Amino acid sequence: MKLLLLSVLFFSAFFCSSQNDVISDIIADCEGATNILEPGNYSIQFTGSGGLYNDIIDYPSLLKVEEKNSLWVSFIAPFDGWVNFSAYINNGGVQMVLFQKGLGDLCEEIHNGAAEIKRLSLDISKPSVGLNKQPKGNELFSLELKEGEKIAILFNTVEKTKEVLHFTFDFEPKNKASLKLNSQSKIIDLRDDEFSPSTHILIRDATTGLPVIAALSIEGSKTISGLYSGSDFYFVLERMANVLMRCDAKGYFFEDKEERLLANTEAEVTFWLEPLAQGKSLQLEEIEFHPGTSEFMPSSTPKLRRLKDFLALNSEVKIEIQGHVFSQKGFSLVGQILSEARAKRVYNYLVENGIDRDRMTTVGKGSKEPIYPEPKFSYEEQMNRRVEVKILE
Repeated sequence: MKLLLLSVLFFSAFFCSSQNDVISDIIADCEGATNILEPGNYSIQFTGSGGLYNDIIDYPSLLKVEEKNSLWVSFIAPFDGWVNFSAYINNGGVQMVLFQKGLGDLCEEIHNGAAEIKRLSLDISKPSVGLNKQPKGNELFSLELKEGEKIAILFNTVEKTKEVLHFTFDFEPKNKASLKLNSQSKIIDLRDDEFSPSTHILIRDATTGLPVIAALSIEGSKTISGLYSGSDFYFVLERMANVLMRCDAKGYFFEDKEERLLANTEAEVTFWLEPLAQGKSLQLEEIEFHPGTSEFMPSSTPKLRRLKDFLALNSEVKIEIQGHVFSQKGFSLVGQILSEARAKRVYNYLVENGIDRDRMTTVGKGSKEPIYPEPKFSYEEQMNRRVEVKILE
């Protein structure tokens, strides 16, 4: 009897710790939620599964929600405003639970049953759900958020199908006076004095040179860290900072930059975003592998997650994943095989984390297409070792 009791306690402790400690990149789990960075129309494909674990098991009020086929999205308010959205699937019904972050990590709070449920729609017969200031049908009232507040939304279907969720998201600012708008640009000016030395960040279309309204995420500075939406930004820094900036716009490849920004200095940073088009490619040098293998280095994780989110938010896009290696001797069979294995490794990561395998193909390019045919520096050799994503359609 003691042995049986110890076994029960052991397995209970194991499963409890697994539920709280597991980290997942799958879009069917809260930890792998697709980040919504700007208002727009999205099509996000269900995976046909409930993820690695049941995120909402600690909510008695949600015991009737069978998380068999789920997807998660998250959003951080860039300023005070109201969340509005509409979501629907073509076949079947969709459930929705919206959680808001308290003081800790949002997914951890959800796993512990501590995050507050702000909006709830559990009717499995309804193919659509939404938030609106003037709700009708299966819509609920808009949710007001303050700058920096975070939400996570669970969408769930009863049937295990790979339906596409058609998702239109909008965040209406509470104070529109701070946003200077015209038909092509959106200026966010956070200077107290327009003559103060400032950092000017521009987001432009790489083909036309015109402004692009995009989501800009900044990390690393106490003064300007946050999530913003616009095409032109003016910031005044109180002190020097090494910042990571992530830029996303619907219909464009994402782009990230790391910059050293100085206080009280005039500076300009430009993001040249490439429009999505058949045949266009995105180079992902930050996806790195241990030498001579197809095993990811830990530093690759952020860029892999960025690629996963990009594909989740653009479910109509089909891609070719290309592996490239560097060889001083030119073509080699070993390099060819390694490039194929690395492309396949990226493919497997994406499939394992919720991206439909039918949207992706892989190819190994070996050392046939170097960026630098005769590299003179180590960084040039490194850029020849890369993963590229090519838009097929």
